[in-house]
Amino acid sequence: MQISKDKNEQQKLLNSLMKQLSPADEAKLQQILNDKDAQKKMLSTPQAQELMRQLFGGEQNGKKGG
Repeated sequence: MQISKDKNEQQKLLNSLMKQLSPADEAKLQQILNDKDAQKKMLSTPQAQELMRQLFGGEQNGKKGG
């Protein structure tokens, strides 16, 4: 099942990234991840929008070579 595998890979990546944070930053991120309103607020910032364009923009228009 591809979807299950993708979610598993995403969880592994998230866990790996979380281990690189300070305990205080990890707690802040965990708080945001557990709060849907905080997620929406964070993802609606211009900085987050630009980052998502950089990360995912190429996939929307046919993957760019990289």
